Amino acid sequence: MEYPEEPFRIKSVQPIQRLTAAERISALTKADYNIFMVPADNVYIDMLTDSGTGAMSSAQWAGIMNGDESYAGATSFYRLKEVVERVFGFEHFVPTHQGRAAEHILSGILVKPGNVVPSNTHFDTTEANIRVCGGRPVNLGASGTSSAAQQHPFKGNMDLAALRRLIEETGAENIPYGMVTITDNAGGGQPVSMENLRGISEIYRSQGIPFFIDACRYAENAYFIKQREAGYADKSIETIAREFFSLADGATMSGKKDGLVNIGGFLAVNDRELFTDIRNTLILKEGFPTYGGLAGRDMEAMAQGLEEGLDENYLEYRIKQTAYLGESLAALGVPVVKPIGGHAIYIDAGAFLPHIPVEEFPGISLVSELYLEGGVRGVELGSVAFAHQDPDNGQWRHPPMELVRLAIPRRVYTRAHLDHVLASMENIVERKSTLRGYKITWAPEHLRHFTARFAPLD
Repeated sequence: MEYPEEPFRIKSVQPIQRLTAAERISALTKADYNIFMVPADNVYIDMLTDSGTGAMSSAQWAGIMNGDESYAGATSFYRLKEVVERVFGFEHFVPTHQGRAAEHILSGILVKPGNVVPSNTHFDTTEANIRVCGGRPVNLGASGTSSAAQQHPFKGNMDLAALRRLIEETGAENIPYGMVTITDNAGGGQPVSMENLRGISEIYRSQGIPFFIDACRYAENAYFIKQREAGYADKSIETIAREFFSLADGATMSGKKDGLVNIGGFLAVNDRELFTDIRNTLILKEGFPTYGGLAGRDMEAMAQGLEEGLDENYLEYRIKQTAYLGESLAALGVPVVKPIGGHAIYIDAGAFLPHIPVEEFPGISLVSELYLEGGVRGVELGSVAFAHQDPDNGQWRHPPMELVRLAIPRRVYTRAHLDHVLASMENIVERKSTLRGYKITWAPEHLRHFTARFAPLD
């Protein structure tokens, strides 16, 4: 597949280095085989996440110098407010230090023990924030979305019939709000169609259930709608985004994704009474309403980044760069989630390493081997990240796929970097039958993949 031309010039560089094989073994061993715990200067190509790891533009850096650090009523807040209102269309918003803070505030106010919160697929922090409040997150991905190989233009869609059944069985009064994640990160970076979003909205509103969008990668989702859904080819990305946000009652967002910043996020709503509770909680846990958890310079950078993230030239490059890596991996015989998503490649580690059972974490095995082989850091999004104990019987419930995500930071890596990733995976393909499983030696109660310790099995 052709590699896309970058729609920018490189203006600043940061040196990176490759450790020797012996040094990589030592680094991973010292980290107890948890790739999160490996120091960044020991990583050559870092695909752990696309969250906050992108390169900011010259205009964003210029905005940082214009940041107003006033405690109350900073001009940088009003610059961000204008962009958020124009693009997202909600009546009220507060800035937060990142998306999980917005999720924490929303769940803390609305979720009570025994409540159920449906989504297409909750991501890790969203799920954890609901569980901490005593709620139960429920994933209702459309039929066939748990198959890596199945092709569907909008594989992130929600199962509308399943949503109706859940509401009927649970009772609308026990669902404080419903969500949908665009694009569907845990499901393979897959987009959600406008038709599906419209159906979700109709169901929630008919039952009086507030509808929230996890908007981390909304611009990429809008680009896929423009490319794949009838009637949207001639519409701008911003117009498409305004349309699907008009279907919702609010949104949480990590600006570290499609906001193109290293830190920042927000929580937006239409309900004024809910906004009052949000603002009071924000003051307690994040900061004053006109800065939240951010410095003025961060708000300036995010306002500029939200606008740049809508640029179609940039989005075309972004999507095609990801497709280049994904299709090239598939050509090597690596099973990847198809169609290729927007921000990352998802390798089906369970299918790639069928001799390693889910209880021995094939995703951790592949992530470890990729680092040992080429200094490439990915992340497991399988049974370490998403398995949980059933509160009724204590049994572990595993996700439908054992995935490894290779997230591509925005405007950071070139074709040569991605080709290094491909060469590393090609070497692993040749000896994949020799890879072994892992066991957990220690883990916290929630979000265990961030800090758990592992050991390879003999």
